[in-house]
Amino acid sequence: MRSIPERAWICRDRTVTLGARTALMGIINVTPDSFYDGGSHLEPRRAVQHACELIDAGADIIDVGGESSRPGAAPVSVSEEMQRVLPVITALREETHAVLSIDTTKADVARAALDAGAHIINDISALRADPAMAALAAEYGAGIVLMHMQGTPSTMQDAPTYEDVVREVDAFLCDRARFAEAAGIAKERIVLDPGIGFGKSYDHNWALLAGLPVLAGSGYPLLAGISRKRFLGALCGRETEERLPASLAAMTYAILRGASIIRVHDVKESCDAARVADRMKAEERKHGNLDATASSS
Repeated sequence: MRSIPERAWICRDRTVTLGARTALMGIINVTPDSFYDGGSHLEPRRAVQHACELIDAGADIIDVGGESSRPGAAPVSVSEEMQRVLPVITALREETHAVLSIDTTKADVARAALDAGAHIINDISALRADPAMAALAAEYGAGIVLMHMQGTPSTMQDAPTYEDVVREVDAFLCDRARFAEAAGIAKERIVLDPGIGFGKSYDHNWALLAGLPVLAGSGYPLLAGISRKRFLGALCGRETEERLPASLAAMTYAILRGASIIRVHDVKESCDAARVADRMKAEERKHGNLDATASSS
């Protein structure tokens, strides 16, 4: 069997190997209002305990966020966001060897998180919300996730409109990647996220899933955040807590279409699904019938 090419995502002093094995990013929402687990891990010790459970279940990366980005969410202050996330990141750096990500659009929060031990900045604004973020990521050599979002969390679901959602998202992400590189962020530190569910209608989300091979053709690794999202519930008629089977089906498809990293709430179950998808991808490569762009990630 021909091996699947591996690539390195460089995140400060850590390397996440992508390619033959899909990387899982476990979600820790230190918030009272996130759409699925808001309030469940607001107390720092509970958040740390849950993160350790996700690591034991197979998470490669732990993504810690202190500000909800659900549709209609209101922003929080820098001080409040720091108060929520820093104790969690500090404890995880001391107690685990996990790769740690800070989910924020604020450079001050990102700097404090990097000083506390984070390796990755997951910026849903793709370096647009805070003009200091790009230079900060370059200074620290952090891994960076650049996500597409039409509007802001408070407005993004107010009738999002595209002529060609795949083409427009691809053009946006490529432009932001060029911006990041021009700011001094090395290409091997950049991951792109199409922002499924962020300023997208029901049909836009499905089109982006199907169009992942186009996005993978950019040459940057792709992250897909699909876990328990509303468009899955709309299709299956399921509330948030009942969307795990749909999430697993969608993430398997995303892996086969080119995603290298999947951001998930349910790591144990997602780990099994990812291993199946990875084996399917390897078999398709062996027999030469996997879409070339999807298989490149």
